[in-house]
Amino acid sequence: MERGTTSYRTKTRSRIGFTFPTESSPRVKRVPAQLAPQRSTSLPAAIEKGPLMSVDLSSYAHFEGLLFERPVPHVLRITIDNPAQMNALNGPLLKSVHGVWGVLDADPLTRVIIITGAGRSFCAGGAFDAMPDGAQEKGSQFNHDFAEARALVSNIVNCRKPIISAINGPAVGAGLAIALLADISVAGSTAKLFDGHLRIGVTPGDHALLIWPLLCGLAKAKYYLMTNRPVTGQVAEAMNLVSLSVPDEELQQSVLDIAVNLAATAPTALRMTKYLLNSFLRKNQDVFDLSAAFEMINFGSAENEEAMRAYRNRVPPEFDERGSGFW
Repeated sequence: MERGTTSYRTKTRSRIGFTFPTESSPRVKRVPAQLAPQRSTSLPAAIEKGPLMSVDLSSYAHFEGLLFERPVPHVLRITIDNPAQMNALNGPLLKSVHGVWGVLDADPLTRVIIITGAGRSFCAGGAFDAMPDGAQEKGSQFNHDFAEARALVSNIVNCRKPIISAINGPAVGAGLAIALLADISVAGSTAKLFDGHLRIGVTPGDHALLIWPLLCGLAKAKYYLMTNRPVTGQVAEAMNLVSLSVPDEELQQSVLDIAVNLAATAPTALRMTKYLLNSFLRKNQDVFDLSAAFEMINFGSAENEEAMRAYRNRVPPEFDERGSGFW
């Protein structure tokens, strides 16, 4: 924790959601120096001369598994704080990640939000113990899980404050959804980004079908989602999946510089700009809803169970050649 910041820390425990396949990444050119974010030497006058900021973060105290700090006025940094399990989202932490955006939206002292992960991971996605397992009654399970998937996406998209993700390590599944739904996504050059849904026998339903084709085009979206290949932050920038990639050691400072710049921008006009840009996401709501519904149908299926068995035992899955009969 940096000096001069205020934080609130709670702990959660969960199992790791995914591990990564290895793949060598092609070399790509670095961003020209004139296009990279410039490191701040001082705060903009609009921030530096502003009123003394409150350091009271008690309104965030009930969000279990999240760490909050205000590194500079008008900027709030959230850290997903479960490093022992690669910041995987279990029940309490998942609830926090769903619910925090409305409080952030109403916080008059926050103009810009940064979200990152503790330790060497951004977020490994849903913990296995938080995933649907078919044990509940089918109708109630579908309704609950569909509503949760929809809420995570809509709460981030509809939060009026600009969100910057500092992708400091593996971002998988729901963790990747948080990273890519941010308004500006900045990845460390070696960070691994991996959707991972097909690895466990379910349709990518928490963000990918909504935003990947808009970010990197349909051809790249099909290739990486259907082949289940991870990409590094450097490759993700080259294919326009993220806004920017920077050397790992420069990530947090680069993101803070961007946040300071945004915090000095006319806040109402900035929020209106975000709203208009996110209209492209809202227009794809029907595609997202269908993808989330397909994912919920897949959970608890024979294919999902076989994929999970193979994943846990580190063996190739053996699927029925006839498929499920549903599609």
